[in-house]
Amino acid sequence: MEISLLPISAGVELYRRQAARFYEAYLMKDAAVVEFVREHHPRLRKWVEEDCPYMTVTPADIQLAMADWYYFETWMHMVEWVMEVTQKESPVFQFESAVEAIFTGDAARLESLLRENPGLTKMRSMRRHHATLLHYIGANGVEYYRGQYPPNMADLLRLLLDAGAVVDACADMYGGGSTTLGLVATSIHPVRAGVMVPLLSALLDAGATLDAQGTAGNGHSVVKGCLYNGRPEAADYLARRGAKLGLEEAAGVGRLDIVRGYFSDNGSLKDPDNLQEMELGLIWACAYGQTAVAEFLIDRGGDPGKPVDGMNGVHWAAIGGHLDTIRLLIGRNVSLETVNRFGGTALGSAFWAMVNGNEVNRWPEDTDDVMVIETLVSAGARIEPGTLGWLDRQNLPVAKKAMIGDLLRHHGAEN
Repeated sequence: MEISLLPISAGVELYRRQAARFYEAYLMKDAAVVEFVREHHPRLRKWVEEDCPYMTVTPADIQLAMADWYYFETWMHMVEWVMEVTQKESPVFQFESAVEAIFTGDAARLESLLRENPGLTKMRSMRRHHATLLHYIGANGVEYYRGQYPPNMADLLRLLLDAGAVVDACADMYGGGSTTLGLVATSIHPVRAGVMVPLLSALLDAGATLDAQGTAGNGHSVVKGCLYNGRPEAADYLARRGAKLGLEEAAGVGRLDIVRGYFSDNGSLKDPDNLQEMELGLIWACAYGQTAVAEFLIDRGGDPGKPVDGMNGVHWAAIGGHLDTIRLLIGRNVSLETVNRFGGTALGSAFWAMVNGNEVNRWPEDTDDVMVIETLVSAGARIEPGTLGWLDRQNLPVAKKAMIGDLLRHHGAEN
């Protein structure tokens, strides 16, 4: 069964009919609807039927899963929103229209709506994140199905700020306390649109607080949030704009001068309570190619073989494609055969990144996947049986695929 969103013009009855269709499809074990329930129902999330063979799913369960899909706490919250948004002159309709203007890049429409109802900048969404219009600039933690991210988002941001949007307003995604600065800095969409730095610059110039704990969600400082979410460009920019850096953050952005300050002349941590920060900092140094910091921390007892989030330093360096860091770790005899939580070795991590990796995580350098693979296999990384067959099935440039295939055969891979 096709699962598609209803437009905001749809009335309550259409939502009830959609829920009824979903329930009928669930009873027929429609794969898409079963997965939908497992994904969106708070009690049945990722439920495996074999583990709970007597679990009963009711029509109310379907409605609750639908509410989550549309970003509401409950079905009744969604019904209340539908009753409001279907009234064409209501503030809720105007708010949703402004959100749509943001994501379509319609500056004229957004400006017209703000002029008609200046209070829109102070309004909050009825959805569970309770975002203001300004929070939508990050496209982070809000409705994922909005899809588009316009290249003129910096202009829309200035429109909202000029209209009175509160730059440090907090919203309830990611544990609460998230600000627009934190949401933008940890979002992939501004990077892909090439507007990350202009957005951050405009927010800071408008007085956005840089060092509030939790601004990036999950209790994280903004730079730490960038490191955890694969946004090295934002982390670097915010550090240069004066964000407070602890040991972990300083390591991730390559501030060796700050990292040094945490150690005594004998190479030990001044404060043993900073050990976990040191371990995390070493991982981020590997993940983001801060080789000098990684070397400094290893020399002072840091263990790059210790996993963080199920992956150790060489896994992270391979995914990031950081050749100098990989060579450092090889030189320090880090095992290339330890598997990460996904079952991949260092070489497996490099293969995964070659096919699935995102270029924004590899900023600022251009990664040479072939050199990464050659470095690993030349250092003795084991080539799994079937690798050549796997390579042949990947959607890669023909010349690159041939080069890697020849390299693997040279190191003993067989068809």
